[in-house]
Amino acid sequence: MRGDPAGAKDPAKWLKERIREVPDFPKPGILYKDITTLLKDPVALRETADRLAERFAGRRIEQVVGIEARGFIFGPLVANRLNVGFVPVRKPGKLPAETAARSYELEYGRDTLEVHLDGVADGERVVLVDDLLATGGTAKAAAELIESVGGTVDAIGFVVELTYLDGRRRLDGYDVVESLVRY
Repeated sequence: MRGDPAGAKDPAKWLKERIREVPDFPKPGILYKDITTLLKDPVALRETADRLAERFAGRRIEQVVGIEARGFIFGPLVANRLNVGFVPVRKPGKLPAETAARSYELEYGRDTLEVHLDGVADGERVVLVDDLLATGGTAKAAAELIESVGGTVDAIGFVVELTYLDGRRRLDGYDVVESLVRY
């Protein structure tokens, strides 16, 4: 499935062709967008990181923040291209130093995210990166968490957006919300 994105007329379509759709996962009726096929293709992985970073070039970003777990794949790649550091946002109990936490509602329950208190300095401009925008709850909680420790969320970026779940609406108030592939 490898190919050259430079020759593609529609780069988003080219990336979309590298994302496998798995029916009835994790439960019947769900058509899961599996990015592992994109990740194993070195050209597609590089193209994804390049395109995400391009969306934020020139924005004076000082840190890239990635949400556990797949934000840890794309976040450092984008940070490298923007020549800035990477800050992980993790599930509770995974970070060794003092943290701030933010709990949020899921469709069926609650979850919590944490960041080191010294992960983002006061006023630092960050781009928040994750693999998928679905309902927007996790991204919103991560953005609020970064703001609670003094950071400024300058932009938010995703590889995939499930537009039919309207997660972008939960991110109203953030001027720059980007996604490379939309379903």
